[in-house]
Amino acid sequence: MPSVLENYSSLTPTSPRKHILAVLQSAMNDARQALALLKTLGRTKAVSDLIATQKNLSILRVLFLHYRQSDPEASNEALRCVANALLLIERGRTLWVDEDVGGSEVVIDMLRRSSSPDQIFLACRILFLCTASPSLSSSYITTLVGGTTSTKTPTIVELIGSNLDSLTAACQSGASMSKEAMTDLLKFTFNLLNHYPKLVPCNPQDPLAQPKETEPKVIGDFWNTRLDGLLPPLLRAFNTLPLPSPSPLSAPLSHVIHCLITIPCSLELRPVWFKGGASETSESPALGSPGSAFSVTGHEDRNESSKTGPIERALSALSIHRRSSSSRPSSPPSPSLITSVDTLSRAYTLLDLSMEHYLPGNIDVDEPSIRDKCRQEGIYTLDDAISPVTVLLSRLCLSYEDAKVRVREWLLPATLDRTSPLELRSDLLGRCIRFLGSVYHPRLKDAVGEMLFAICDSDAGVLSAYLGYGNVAGFLYHKGVMAAPPRPSSTAAPSSTPDGTPIDPITGVAVVNDEGPDMTEEEKEREAERLFVLFDRLERTGAIRPGQNPLRQAMQRMSGQ
Repeated sequence: MPSVLENYSSLTPTSPRKHILAVLQSAMNDARQALALLKTLGRTKAVSDLIATQKNLSILRVLFLHYRQSDPEASNEALRCVANALLLIERGRTLWVDEDVGGSEVVIDMLRRSSSPDQIFLACRILFLCTASPSLSSSYITTLVGGTTSTKTPTIVELIGSNLDSLTAACQSGASMSKEAMTDLLKFTFNLLNHYPKLVPCNPQDPLAQPKETEPKVIGDFWNTRLDGLLPPLLRAFNTLPLPSPSPLSAPLSHVIHCLITIPCSLELRPVWFKGGASETSESPALGSPGSAFSVTGHEDRNESSKTGPIERALSALSIHRRSSSSRPSSPPSPSLITSVDTLSRAYTLLDLSMEHYLPGNIDVDEPSIRDKCRQEGIYTLDDAISPVTVLLSRLCLSYEDAKVRVREWLLPATLDRTSPLELRSDLLGRCIRFLGSVYHPRLKDAVGEMLFAICDSDAGVLSAYLGYGNVAGFLYHKGVMAAPPRPSSTAAPSSTPDGTPIDPITGVAVVNDEGPDMTEEEKEREAERLFVLFDRLERTGAIRPGQNPLRQAMQRMSGQ
């Protein structure tokens, strides 16, 4: 028997009026089918424009509440009609949260009551749309975050935290709609993290970040402690969500990272970001402690909720099931340990796996096949896919000395093989260096450069000593360093390999004492090819002008003969 929707879809402008009335009457006799029909029609802007009025949104709210117990699917269909209308008609978002409609209380109550991923998805999709534009919803966002102070009613931050934990578990078990619900919950969370610090008095994270009254606040430069409670559940999700496929950095994990990079790596939040290999009763290790590690696990102990202060509550959320390690790892984590509770290791491994996925072997980062692969997987560019986790690593390294040391040991160990060009390596280091000369990935190019700069003490001399000035000249040029920096006095910057072989300051490769005239033709060709690649990279990054490229000048002289 055809459904109401099928009957309606079969109508044409020439259908008899009697037949049209019969189809509409059959829909009215079944609330679920009637709302399903309205939902389908609401995917067009014209119908959504009719739905997005105070009267009709109020009717849908009443229908949702009326059928919530007797027919949950009909109740959900009412909210789907609302979601479609708010997606297409911006004014509907303001009307929905207005007191005359009272839609905000409905979806927040739904978020509080429901454990169904499908219903959480609906509630979060509507909340995401209603907080997407601060120009339309600034007062709503401010009220939402700074709302109830009652100890019996959870705040929106606490509701988000509990739902993040439940959906993380649901994603681990592969529950239907769990990824979609998690994704929209994280989009809503990002809106709060992005907009709320710009709307209320906040603490600047950098004294130099204080904007003029005419300048907007920059995301991440300001913070409000009301949002502190979001960090523990976000870190739990980051560390334990299953890796997406085919890309290791797709939704919902990618949205977790977007949220994390809005949260400051401050001294006040350090105990949450940076948990070390201490016992349950020990204090967190001091900044730079060699036994420290980023780790977040466990669930909130409800008996600890009486503790005062956001940091204390955040720490109590980390206390249960916390693992400890006796020493700092000396090598990066293997993919088989991807569920490690070490946040720094997790971020590093995600970056490594993602680059390996998109850049197999030592392929050039601007190879067209890479962009084709991104499009096939539904990712616009590598800038969008990989930049956020690179930024997260950079911020951790800039904020915490021990994080910087660990990443530097993973990426640039003292035993690094320097017998061949670093930029041609088929590992994370080689891929990062090749990105410094990228033309098609400007944001990722900058993010990788800043990460390498951060682990090298934010010192141009140290960076050149580790990687060779030729590999970083373009990056340093854009930072205002116009010539090769002097060798740093820091003992951390290598000048020779462990066996005492000097390191070429231009290439970063161990110097081989071969006399030029005694080189074989094959060796000469390899050396010429290496120099050509090096000078081509300097030219493409703007470090030298085409007329200053000695190889190009030599080729032009030869062609003119």
